[in-house]
Amino acid sequence: MAQVEAYCIGELLVDVIPKREGRYYEGLELEVHLGGAPANVCIGISLLNHKSGVIASVGNDPFGDFLINFLKEKGVDTKYVMRKNMRTSLAFVLLKEKGERDFFFYAKPWTLTAFTELTNSDISVDDILKAKVIYASGVSTAFEPISNVIKELFINGYKKDIVTVFDPNYRKDIWSNEQNALEVMEEYFRYTRVLSMGIDEVRDMFKVSDYKKLARDLISSYENLKIVAIRMGDKGAYVYAKEGEEIEVPAYKIEPVDTTGAGDAWTAAFIVYYILESKSLETSVKYANAAGALKCLRRGAASFPKREELESFVNSYSIS
Repeated sequence: MAQVEAYCIGELLVDVIPKREGRYYEGLELEVHLGGAPANVCIGISLLNHKSGVIASVGNDPFGDFLINFLKEKGVDTKYVMRKNMRTSLAFVLLKEKGERDFFFYAKPWTLTAFTELTNSDISVDDILKAKVIYASGVSTAFEPISNVIKELFINGYKKDIVTVFDPNYRKDIWSNEQNALEVMEEYFRYTRVLSMGIDEVRDMFKVSDYKKLARDLISSYENLKIVAIRMGDKGAYVYAKEGEEIEVPAYKIEPVDTTGAGDAWTAAFIVYYILESKSLETSVKYANAAGALKCLRRGAASFPKREELESFVNSYSIS
């Protein structure tokens, strides 16, 4: 079996998505999809022909069966997906105009479910540290015991020069307030090589509007940080590197169906092209933007393009 190149740790849950935008009401049709940024990123990496593995926990219930089977079908290693004697976590999606969305969770702090209950005894740190990349989502830093697992992997991975990738993935329904979220996540920033976040985090968590200045300030504040990437939806993406290189690439023009998971598709492609394959910053951001765009054309957070489709899209379409 091929060695896992990238491990992604954190929330693995079920996204429950309405078939139409607007409020919840009696008789509303709902779809069930795999969810959780780490699982989404893992699937994206796998579909781009690199070996990835999820580190997470799910319940001993039909939803847990569904999530593990789906990951396996996408070629993702699931040996560190643990089963807990509780229910699988749920994220209910609120669809808005133009495919935008919000979430409310059936998980901590509202109720006890599986994803937060991963412990250090569930994993082999030495085995995981054979990977080239370790990715984590900020959602899972909000709660013990899973936050302790992430911290141990990030600290040890950083010491071994593994590329640690962190996405704040700020969700209002999880955190008491944005200041609390930022204070907690700063502990992880100190061991992060690549910080990938959405423009919403710039506004909602950092409370700033100048994303370029924020990127420079973060690079200056944390000597370990090599890359700050800011995903801006239909405005494209901006990336600032420690060496001073910066690039802003516009988005591909599409009519989005569902933006859930677009940022995860972006991050997965960036990990593949920039970190695992050492492509240029410009090339990597171009492919990452394309991955995000293609994801938005389909429903469900994990409906990512395969490599052939992604590269065909980039080669066939111009940004205008």
